[in-house]
Amino acid sequence: MTTIGIQGLLTLVTYVFFVGLTFWVVNQIHIERFIPIRELPGKLLIVLLSVSIGWACSSFFLSVIDNIRNLIFLVK
Repeated sequence: MTTIGIQGLLTLVTYVFFVGLTFWVVNQIHIERFIPIRELPGKLLIVLLSVSIGWACSSFFLSVIDNIRNLIFLVK
């Protein structure tokens, strides 16, 4: 039961970390210079882009961790 709680906590932490990291990076790119959009839709675009890229990166990271953990069953 503790393993499920630790896995859930790790999942939430990685989601928040990667979404935050992606939000920081996307803000540094200054998309508004490349796409002429108004202020509110531009901020919404940045948030949605950050969530989607951060979720994808986090899912990849968690999948790699899960696959490495499952390699134990290959040698047993």
